[in-house]
Amino acid sequence: MGLGGCIILIAVGAILTFATDWDMQGVNLDLVGVILMIVGLIGVATFSSIARRRRVVVPPATPVVDDPTRPHHTRDGYSDGYGV
Repeated sequence: MGLGGCIILIAVGAILTFATDWDMQGVNLDLVGVILMIVGLIGVATFSSIARRRRVVVPPATPVVDDPTRPHHTRDGYSDGYGV
């Protein structure tokens, strides 16, 4: 479940808790709304911690050195043998 799904859970839970006055026999919609909001908040916290771990940039262990004695070949499409 992504960040959008978590936000939808929070919104649906808030609607059930605060914006409805429905009465269902055997189901407390206020409690269901609170549970949905809590699950959505847990999902947002989990998603943000995982996203933070993915963004860690590790510098390369060895430096990249460009060898100036090695010739650089560029391919322009005309001098590589095609169309001659």
